[in-house]
Amino acid sequence: MAALTDLIANVNQTLNSILWGRGMLLCFLLTGLMFTVGTRFFQVRWFFQWMRCTIGSVWKKGGSQKAGEHSITPFQALSTALAAAIGTGNIVGVAIALSAGGPGAIFWMWLSAFLGMMTSFAEKTLGIRYRYPDGKGRWVGGAMVYMEKGLHCKWMALLFAALCIPVSFGMGNLSQSNSMAQAMERAFHIPSVATGAVAAVLIGIILLGGIKRIAAVTEKLVPVMAVLYLAAGGAVILLHLHSLPQAVADIFAGAFSLRSAAGGAAGYGLARALRTGVSMGVFSNEAGLGTSVIVHCDAQVKEPVEQGMWGIFEVFADTLVCCTVTALAILTSGVWQPNGAMDGVSLCAAAFSTVFGAAGEKFIAASIVLFAFATLTGWAYYGERAVCYLLGKWAVPVYKLLFSAAVLLGSVAKMELVWSLSDTFNALLAIPNLIAVTILSREVLELTQDYTRRFLIRPKAENGRIKRPDSGHNRDDGHCVSLRRERIRRKGG
Repeated sequence: MAALTDLIANVNQTLNSILWGRGMLLCFLLTGLMFTVGTRFFQVRWFFQWMRCTIGSVWKKGGSQKAGEHSITPFQALSTALAAAIGTGNIVGVAIALSAGGPGAIFWMWLSAFLGMMTSFAEKTLGIRYRYPDGKGRWVGGAMVYMEKGLHCKWMALLFAALCIPVSFGMGNLSQSNSMAQAMERAFHIPSVATGAVAAVLIGIILLGGIKRIAAVTEKLVPVMAVLYLAAGGAVILLHLHSLPQAVADIFAGAFSLRSAAGGAAGYGLARALRTGVSMGVFSNEAGLGTSVIVHCDAQVKEPVEQGMWGIFEVFADTLVCCTVTALAILTSGVWQPNGAMDGVSLCAAAFSTVFGAAGEKFIAASIVLFAFATLTGWAYYGERAVCYLLGKWAVPVYKLLFSAAVLLGSVAKMELVWSLSDTFNALLAIPNLIAVTILSREVLELTQDYTRRFLIRPKAENGRIKRPDSGHNRDDGHCVSLRRERIRRKGG
């Protein structure tokens, strides 16, 4: 058995180094750059508009935050997607990125997220564009659907769904439950099996309620855990505010450093910082993987571009806000040292302990538990919909049972190989999705141009200010009427 495990590990390591090489990271960046340039920097030009149409609409009286009988609100879709994305990587992953790539890795993480905002925008726009209702009126959507309906490539859609299932068990379950159990045992001396058992029961109860219950949990859990963590991280930064200018300077200086890692303790090098930062950005917000499209397609929304804006905010909140707070808290507190002995959890705990004392370690442990549990709920739904697409509805109860049982297994098992295999499957998952969004990029750009003309440019020119979209009453079943008319006109119909 040990020989087989070693063989799998060696093969996976070789495959992983190929898949996550410079070529793959360049594909992520170029895809985001294509949509950024193609939409004329939509995430910058219309910053206040997409902020107002997303998080701003949550508190707006009479806004569009309504759920249908078989759908959820856009905010619930965002919360569930953020639940899957905001995991231990936002805490431990950032610390590991700093240890591996130095402060310069944070700059490349920012760049990756800036471009990834538009990749995420394209994914969600295509998801709403091609989703369709099943026999009971429930939306069927996701990256596999726009591969099937948009590319007319059924085999690619089936491949994506098949790859999504093991990733949901690996990165979305076993690794997260293991992180929860270790954090609780280290900080509170609670046995790992007890943490796993409680988490397994809770996940099982949530999954029995379907997307409605999952969304109801995540829309309450995600904002609370995010606000608490950001407030604590902000306090660390504020109390070390005198170190903030130097921390920012180190980030920009390290991003373009040409020193090699062998040249000294502080010499991380440009290539190392770039690779670490970009990969950290991808792992954090999942832009380009196509997974979060699944839950966004359940949102009660009619305009594809409007849901695409929620995709922009998703990456913004996950990486440019949450990960940045972690990075700056570590750098300003002074606990990070080049080639230092601490990394991961210990580095984060040390940073927060400079303000909160012994409670800092317990706060980080509690944050890891909340973040990991949120990830479990989000990925459970991704896997469920992938199983339903691939095998049919009969297999969903079996998947839910196995997923809940895997939570207990993950809490007591060794996870080194699971983390590595999940990493590899992530890359395999990204390949068909990046191909699909690239081929369908023209549709994304046309939909964006049409939406911008109808709701942003024309109202502003006529009234002197931008009006909020009417949630797409000019569009039916995911298709912009005006866009279809334009295509008919071009064809001479």
